[in-house]
Amino acid sequence: MTIGQKMHQTLTSLEAAKAQMESFALDTQDQNAQQQFNQYASQLQNITQGLKSRVNYIEQQEPQYKVRQQAMQQQATQQQTMQQQGQNQNLMQ
Repeated sequence: MTIGQKMHQTLTSLEAAKAQMESFALDTQDQNAQQQFNQYASQLQNITQGLKSRVNYIEQQEPQYKVRQQAMQQQATQQQTMQQQGQNQNLMQ
């Protein structure tokens, strides 16, 4: 797994943790607990924004780390290959 993949995976985990904190805040009746969970969610949001900034910087400096773009390119290549295989099978019939 590349550093770019690891960073994107970490971003996904942070976003999920933030959503869980917000859910906990909604699920509890305790005002202190609600406030605490909302503070945790806010802290996770700040961490996420900082990491996103770092990911953007790294992807500008090192284009090979552009995980999303690479995934889209691979998907497009796979689709083209499948289309070509389908056309070849139609020609053979």
